[in-house]
Amino acid sequence: MTVHPVSPNTVLANALDHVEDVLTARILATPPERIVLLVGTQINGAPHIGTSLVQSLTFAMAARLQARFGLPAEVLFSALDNAPYELTTDPVTGHRYQRAYAQALGTQALTDLVAALYEPLFTALSRRLGIPYRVETYSQQQAGEQFRRTWLRFLPRIDAARWWLAPSTGIPHVRVPCPYFGCGWAEKHAERTQIQLVHPETATVTAVCLHHGPYETTVTLTNGAYLDLATLYRNLVKELALTGPQGTLHVMVKGGDWIFGSHLVDEALQSVGFTRSQLPARLFCPQIVTDTGAKLSKSLIREGRAPLPDGAADWMLDTRQWPGSLPEYADQLLALTETLLSDPRHFFRSYSAAEIGRMMTTPVPRSVPAP
Repeated sequence: MTVHPVSPNTVLANALDHVEDVLTARILATPPERIVLLVGTQINGAPHIGTSLVQSLTFAMAARLQARFGLPAEVLFSALDNAPYELTTDPVTGHRYQRAYAQALGTQALTDLVAALYEPLFTALSRRLGIPYRVETYSQQQAGEQFRRTWLRFLPRIDAARWWLAPSTGIPHVRVPCPYFGCGWAEKHAERTQIQLVHPETATVTAVCLHHGPYETTVTLTNGAYLDLATLYRNLVKELALTGPQGTLHVMVKGGDWIFGSHLVDEALQSVGFTRSQLPARLFCPQIVTDTGAKLSKSLIREGRAPLPDGAADWMLDTRQWPGSLPEYADQLLALTETLLSDPRHFFRSYSAAEIGRMMTTPVPRSVPAP
């Protein structure tokens, strides 16, 4: 059986000769000096096949853009260490609280976790394709002056965007973990969190801790409280912060499940006066789904709320269980990405876990050339 899938035509695929054509207009409109492709994932355990697929496609796309446009390209991996590590409910008030990986594990343990679970594959992909990469945790990102300046400048305009960022409540979540004695707990939905901009470069935050009661802290450009924004809010601030550097085109690489959420982020940005040309470009990668059409979810399967799909293997939920070496895994991934990028029909679609498993286990040469 051939490794190549049989893919139907679509409106988008029919308009393209190559997958990277979707970025041509952005590159030609304002020719950049370099291209940075950003890909992120929550650091909440071992990566699954969907994570590895998006990461390998990011490196492969960087190589294709570099070759086609003659521009240096690199990959920036965003390690989202603000993923929940512990969840609990206050028995008195009923409010939900969370403690994120960043607060529960600390900097060194998180660095070791990323180095163990993600960097070996990044290094293998980087060496094979000649594309450099950098790693940045969310903790580092939120502490950066550009990120905080962007958030502080956006605060006076939050009313125009809040129903896009939080359509159900109109209150975009800002979690500021309790700073007392290294506590780190924060209200998951930030119901009692209040923010006041007291200066263009300073905001005061009041909240209620699970253990220490009410507390107040500040956020400034260079220090202060840990700033944990809800997903849509975080992406809006991150993308706005990336509009500043001149000469760099940032491409946000995401899984296909992000298509719907990005619509809300775009509407929020446009509600405060930004145009599409001011924002980073985006590339949505193929999504891996079960036989019901739902996204392959390692958490649902591990919690017993969904079965492992027919044709899927345990290594697809924990890539450390791949039955072979890391170099072999990288080769198989690059062979798969080469197939998906060989025709827009293969890229702009979803794949069942069984089909991805079939293509991943088809023998390929040990060394896969760069696109």
